[in-house]
Parts: sequence; structure tokens; C-alpha cells
Amino acid sequence: MTIHIGAEPGQIAETVLMPGDPLRARWAAENFLDDVVCVNQVRGMLGFTGTWRGQRVTIHGSGMGMASASIYANELIRDYAAKTLIRVGSAGAMQHSVGIRDIVLAQACTTVTMPSRGIFRELNFAPCADFGLLQAAHSVAQSHGLRAHVGNVYSSDVFYDERADLTEIMQRHGVLCVEMEAAELYAVAARFGVRALAVLTMSDHLLSYEALSAQEREQSFGDMIELALEAAFTA
Repeated sequence: MTIHIGAEPGQIAETVLMPGDPLRARWAAENFLDDVVCVNQVRGMLGFTGTWRGQRVTIHGSGMGMASASIYANELIRDYAAKTLIRVGSAGAMQHSVGIRDIVLAQACTTVTMPSRGIFRELNFAPCADFGLLQAAHSVAQSHGLRAHVGNVYSSDVFYDERADLTEIMQRHGVLCVEMEAAELYAVAARFGVRALAVLTMSDHLLSYEALSAQEREQSFGDMIELALEAAFTA
């Protein structure tokens, strides 16, 4: 048991999927896992452990933003011995070639700042995914006929961003989408020597201003969960 996670020793699996929304964590656990047990409710951040095709899996919310995600990633790894952490969440597409409902596999992350910045000091650390997980996820996406893109994503520390100039620069340099947690997840995973990947579904588009409906988001989220689970156990 930690400050933010009430699970007992042994209740967290080595493989953890991390949606931002705790209610999405519950939805995913109920729809994809067998023998589900709620292992955390501290501060309303829900976590569930069950099995998927006989493999133990925990699905645990991470909250919004890198500060929140950093807390849960640190505790899951340090105190519960998690070995594989996969962020599953939504993002806003930043390129015309990336469409609504497409999946982006975050190979690397661009960011202005993140909680780990204080550790790196003057070093511009480049947060990147575990290659085995990345390769496996891309292979699964292809086999399922899903439109998946691999590349750089922008992990923002603010939601209501008014830096249009910064967005234009990132678009010019091929950044695929914007989200809010992956860079810090990758940094924490690197620090502890474990595997991490962000699998992102495009729910909004910064150029076309399209957005998924609530029902479409749920269906797309299901595709993403299945992809993440298969990648976790084939990598």
C-alpha cells in the first residue's frame, strides 16, 4: 500500500494499462478482463486486476497530465514491481495525414517541460518507447487492419494552450499529435529500467476541428485496449 494506491502486495500485475480516466479503467476491466477485482479506490483513482487470456493484467487510471501520471507510474514500478506500462488514451491529431480514430504509437516525445525535468537539469533527455513493445503494437495494428502511425508526439503540460506558434513549429517538424502523459511515463520507465509505450487514439483534430462522439470514442477505445493487450504479451 502506498500514499496513492491502496492495493495490497501482489494485487498489481506486472503488466499495467494506464488510461487517464478512472472510469475508462473500470470500463476496460469489465469488458476485457476476467475475474476482475478492484484493487484501488484512493482519491477516486480506480485500479482493477484480472486476467486476459490467462495473463494477469492491471488496468489503473493515471489522471490528467504528467504530474499525476508520474505519481502512479513511480508507485506502480517502485512499490508494486510493474514491468510493462502502456498508456492508452486519446489525443489530438496535428497532421493532415493522421485521421480521426487513427492510432498513433508514440515512438518518441517532444515536450516543453515535465516533472522529471528537475532530475535532468541541463540535459535535454529524449523520452522514447520500448522498441519491443512498439514493434509488437505496430504488427498487431497491421494484422487487425487498424490505421496506425508511428512517430513523435507532443506531451503538453497544459490543456488550454494558446501557443499557436508552437503548434505550427511542431506540425512543420512532423509531430503527429498532442497528448498529456507519455513523455513523463517514458522518463520514469527509463529510470527504473522497465518497458513503456503510449497507444493513442485520435479523438480530435487540430487542423480539421473534427471530434469523435461519445459512442465513437468508446468503440475506438476498445480497439486500442485490445491492441495494447496483444502487444504486451507478444513483445
